[in-house]
Amino acid sequence: MKLTRFILLISLVFTGSKMYSQQVDPLKADSLKADSIAKETSTFKITGYVDFNYFKNLNDPRSGNNTGLSGYARAFDQKENQFQLGLAQTKLSYSRYKSDVVLDLTFGPHADLGNYGNVLGPFGNGKATTALAIKQAYFNYRFTSKFTLTAGQFGTHVGYEVIDAPINYNYSLSNLFNNGPFYHIGIKGSYAASSKVNLMAGLVNNWDNLYDNNSFKTVIAQLNYNPNKKMAIYLNYVGGNENTQPYPNTRKDSLHAKKQLLDLVVTWNVTSKFYIGLNVVGGAASGLAVKPGDTTNTLVKMTHNWGGAALYTNYQFCKLFGLGIRAEFFDNTGGVMYIGKTDVKSITITPRFSLDKDHLYIKPEFRMDVYKKIAYTGPASGNVQQFEDSKGNYTKNSQITIGVAFVYVFN
Repeated sequence: MKLTRFILLISLVFTGSKMYSQQVDPLKADSLKADSIAKETSTFKITGYVDFNYFKNLNDPRSGNNTGLSGYARAFDQKENQFQLGLAQTKLSYSRYKSDVVLDLTFGPHADLGNYGNVLGPFGNGKATTALAIKQAYFNYRFTSKFTLTAGQFGTHVGYEVIDAPINYNYSLSNLFNNGPFYHIGIKGSYAASSKVNLMAGLVNNWDNLYDNNSFKTVIAQLNYNPNKKMAIYLNYVGGNENTQPYPNTRKDSLHAKKQLLDLVVTWNVTSKFYIGLNVVGGAASGLAVKPGDTTNTLVKMTHNWGGAALYTNYQFCKLFGLGIRAEFFDNTGGVMYIGKTDVKSITITPRFSLDKDHLYIKPEFRMDVYKKIAYTGPASGNVQQFEDSKGNYTKNSQITIGVAFVYVFN
């Protein structure tokens, strides 16, 4: 009888051990539950900024414009001797474990200039639509920890600068930025090849347009290499057919308006206070055109180039004050881009004061642009300089603007 009781007791012990071993450890269960909740947790954020500025052009141009004879000498700060609202942004973002959606809405003069391609309606009627207020509207989906798909309207990957005034150290935008794309509409995929290498490729409508101007798509791509924690290198590409005029007597226009851009960006945090950036751009447009001076109007394949380089540096003297300098050269003697057949050298000096824990930035700024003589025909063909004087004549090959910008950030 005692033996039977002993066997029964041993059986109960082993059975209990087996039953316990099949249960989840309470601590592990809590951990799994927390992990599951974390994966399903969603976050919603509202951020944005508003900027205000005043700049004076020392040429005292009669028209009150900084844009020069070409009309494109400056990207956003185009008016002088004016108190101006630049841009008001409201950025909404919603994130989950595998997906995000971003709605970036902007209003004001700089928003209109940045989204100029969204002015045209679906029938090319030249009227503004609600799309003018959409700076970005896209979603991300992470299929794996390494591969992410993005679709919608998103800011360009090209260039060192961005439209957002709080992110750029200088307030005014460079000629490199002004003559590159601002945004794209399409789809792209990003792949983290390693901890140091990221790749991106996609298809978009074209450059800065709500609707494509032909039946062809433009390719975008980026190679990002981070050799260490202080340095990042980006090699960017945009290329495609941008033709708006079909080749005479045929619809095969795919080889006659190819536009390509190769862009290098390097950022380097030399120390915790000293920073250097570099942007080098080379572009080419090839297509059928008539050679200058050809009276037979014979179409031949021609290629015109543009490009330039900008060096950025800033030093943070203390928590409240830093100084940034940008030196730039831009060459458009081929006449492809917006500033006329000329080149420009620019220097921009921007002290920056950070107040209220980096919520308010005050940016006094000095900028000088020097242009070579412009090849221009039209109402002002008798004047070959780029900039306007106080009498309304284009007699100046340079301009200096001084002023201050205020940028308030909420997040």
